[in-house]
Amino acid sequence: MCPISPSSFSFLFFRCKKILCFFMNQRMNTIINNNNDSVESSILINSDGSRNGGSEYVDFSFAFNDSSFSDRIIHLEIMNDFIEVCPNVETSSTSAEWTSCNGRRREDIHKDNDLLSDQPAVDNCAQCEPHDAEADAMVEASTAGDEAVNLHMDYSAVVKVKTVYVNSAILAAKSPYFYKLFSNGMRESQQKHVTLRIFASEEDPFMELLEFMYNKPLNTTSLPRLLDVLIAADKFEVATCKIYCSQVLQKTPMTPESAVLYLELPYTVLMDDDVRPLAVEAKKYLIARYKDVTKHQEELMGLPLAGVMVLLSSDELQVTSEDEVYDFVLKWAQTQYPRLEERIEILRAKLIRLIRFPYLTCGKLKMIQTCSDLDHEFTSKLVFDALYFKAEAPHRQRILAAESSSSNRLFIERSYKYRPVKVVEFERPHQQGVVYLDLKREECANLFPSGCVFSQDFHIGSQGFILSAHCNMDKQSFYHCFDLFLGMLEKPYASCCVGYEFAVRSRPTLEYISKYKGDYILTGGSGVGYRNFFGTPWTSFMAEDSVFFINGILHLRVELTIKNQLD
Repeated sequence: MCPISPSSFSFLFFRCKKILCFFMNQRMNTIINNNNDSVESSILINSDGSRNGGSEYVDFSFAFNDSSFSDRIIHLEIMNDFIEVCPNVETSSTSAEWTSCNGRRREDIHKDNDLLSDQPAVDNCAQCEPHDAEADAMVEASTAGDEAVNLHMDYSAVVKVKTVYVNSAILAAKSPYFYKLFSNGMRESQQKHVTLRIFASEEDPFMELLEFMYNKPLNTTSLPRLLDVLIAADKFEVATCKIYCSQVLQKTPMTPESAVLYLELPYTVLMDDDVRPLAVEAKKYLIARYKDVTKHQEELMGLPLAGVMVLLSSDELQVTSEDEVYDFVLKWAQTQYPRLEERIEILRAKLIRLIRFPYLTCGKLKMIQTCSDLDHEFTSKLVFDALYFKAEAPHRQRILAAESSSSNRLFIERSYKYRPVKVVEFERPHQQGVVYLDLKREECANLFPSGCVFSQDFHIGSQGFILSAHCNMDKQSFYHCFDLFLGMLEKPYASCCVGYEFAVRSRPTLEYISKYKGDYILTGGSGVGYRNFFGTPWTSFMAEDSVFFINGILHLRVELTIKNQLD
């Protein structure tokens, strides 16, 4: 065997590498051409989140950042994280915000992510520019040594430059973003050097994304880091990485912290078909955990804005009345935003519109008009609309509620512990009022066998009252039946003589039919009412053909006249 000189060996070695690189590029170009409509099909994702090789799977991790197997050079310009684009607005953010308000502190980044309605974000900060995914990538191809043109990131200086050797065919096969960059026929597609400008917090996720595109498994198990990689994958359109991250995250146990992180993801990420289930589950988790606002008051004071918005958008909150929701929102805002200007802004821009003003009591609406934490020009219209709604007839109120969209729940009742009532009050010739209480069929069914439901407090003149409906065993007939009572709120040494009339709306006339009426002297904490109000067993009252339910609603009315106030 003839010996090979060092110079000949070196020549053969580099020649072989060039041939290997050529065939690798040819192979990847074949994959691209065969998957023109779906370049991400080169990797299959198992149900457990792992990746396996299909007919197009090739492990190229050995070639990552190796000049021998690369035809392009990425100059990664790293900038300091920019935190305060909008210094006057306190905010909450994602684990790694890839927007123009980027920064590592989740509290410092402003996003208007309408979580409940799933509507696109609307930024209230005038200084934040419109977001464009491709522009934010800050890609400009240039020759070596050329200065990259920064489209709208000139507010932060480049602190370091990192050189990464990549194979354009591999990146193009996994990402439509890079496919367009390297094959659009423009000058930059012909250049060997490409400049990307990113923030320092984006560096590690971006590098992990590049390695993933070479089929190297992600080596991170940290939830925030995994979300950072997911955001990077969305920005650079690497579908296989988004699928992989989503599958891993869906198998991760949900916690309050993780739920908030999912909801704070950028809107474009949340709307992805593979990521959306995470947001849906996060909402369900937070609502199920915190729907009893009173029980979790202390813990909720530390819940970030995104979580609070989810709760306020839910119909399932277990609160005594909407007044309790208002009190919670005001207390949370005062805790989270000590500065009055910031508190007024966050309430106006994010939270007040999620309070259902039509179901606030008149007393609370009056207090809102003098509250120093609120923008009165903004809330005045909400108060007016609420009063207008209260003045509507019950059937009109139901029509308005039915017409409410998924993004506007203003006229939808929550699952109040105390049922709202409508009161029409008169002062002459006596202080009197007509009180309407509507109960859904499901609410009535839940009373069996010994439950009760109370109305919200209401006032006739200066005296407070309450209605209560019960399911009890009729001791005379030995069957369960419906009971209805009127009670007077406790007031020391107070008593009054009242005239009352109980009525119910029924079919087929749909008119209110008087059931009982009389006079009674009420004292604080006492009541008057009737057991077996309908004179029929519970099963007949709740039957599908019951004449007392109209479109699934039981309509009750009490006319109340205060004849003598006895103090």
